[in-house]
Amino acid sequence: MRAHKLAFPLLLLSLSAPFAQADEPKIAAVLQPYVDSHSLAGAVTLVASKEKVLSVDAVGYADVGAKKPMTADSVFWIASMSKPITGTALMLLVDEGKVNIDDPVEKYLPEFRGQMVIAYQDDSTKLLKRPKHPITVKNVLSHTSGLPFRSAIEQPTLDGLPLREAVLSYALTPLESEPDSKYQYSNAGINTAGRIIEVVSGMPYEQFLEERLFKPLGMKDTTFWPNEEQVSRLAKSYKPNAAKDNLEEIQVGQLLYPLSDHSRRFPMPAGGYFSTAGDMGRFCQMLLNGGTFEGRRYLSEAALKQMVSKQTGDNLKDGYGLGWSVSPTSFGHGGAHATNMNVDTQRGLVTVWMIQHAGFPGNGGQAQGAFQQAAAALAK
Repeated sequence: MRAHKLAFPLLLLSLSAPFAQADEPKIAAVLQPYVDSHSLAGAVTLVASKEKVLSVDAVGYADVGAKKPMTADSVFWIASMSKPITGTALMLLVDEGKVNIDDPVEKYLPEFRGQMVIAYQDDSTKLLKRPKHPITVKNVLSHTSGLPFRSAIEQPTLDGLPLREAVLSYALTPLESEPDSKYQYSNAGINTAGRIIEVVSGMPYEQFLEERLFKPLGMKDTTFWPNEEQVSRLAKSYKPNAAKDNLEEIQVGQLLYPLSDHSRRFPMPAGGYFSTAGDMGRFCQMLLNGGTFEGRRYLSEAALKQMVSKQTGDNLKDGYGLGWSVSPTSFGHGGAHATNMNVDTQRGLVTVWMIQHAGFPGNGGQAQGAFQQAAAALAK
């Protein structure tokens, strides 16, 4: 598969259906028929309010062939759910006055000075011109920079270059459209924001995230490099078989194996994290609580509001904030293998949906909606 088809924001799902009655089936029971029909390998779901986790359910298999059950602490590649993590981390620096989202990227990364935009191209010719303005921090976080999905040298996987080198390749790549003129989903943009975090904080991206978010929040299984024990809990990925009536095991095509290899695999702020439902639930609860969790403030309410408000401009229909897909009543993000998190601010509800599917046989694509309906009943 081409990489640009495997990284995308979520479709924000509404919880507007009427609340179910007390005899509403448990979430695992709602999802079991999809497992029984071989439309869904397995899933881990989490539902939480501001105050507490309302449910954690595991159904089906982490390894279908070995009949290894999915467990509450199963580990998943969360792919583009990494983008909101990067956006949130950068907003910590905004709170400290070290980054302004309206600044040009070149203020923090001088290699972007003089970047050009494509004015015209055909099979044999490419004409460049200066953009109307340099790309800004807001542009790279909201997919309005004009940067491509990835650079030409990010082959064959997306995790094979040190972050500094990957971002340098973006600076040397012409913009595909004028900044602010178009929504164009871009791993390169979010990775660039991750590099800004490194330069401004003076520490590697992954160290900043560990010290400022993961360790304080208790997100012990969120990492670019799952260790041997975490790999033993890793849910395998699946796609429909040729007949589209069963599941076929696959590897993640964008990542190098072994996944624990620090020497050949590098941080990818736009889509490289692995995590668990519990870890992502804690992250989302912090945001639902206005930037605080268990008595500690991580993010100001002003920074949070800016981050999850539409930043794509009045002329663009796409609802995207700073690393987040947004709507008037919720914000969240999906991942390439169909993971998803959503924070419903109207109902005060967090939902986390963890699976590993590159497509579904049968009616497996309906499983997430069934989960959301069942989750709504817990918000009473």
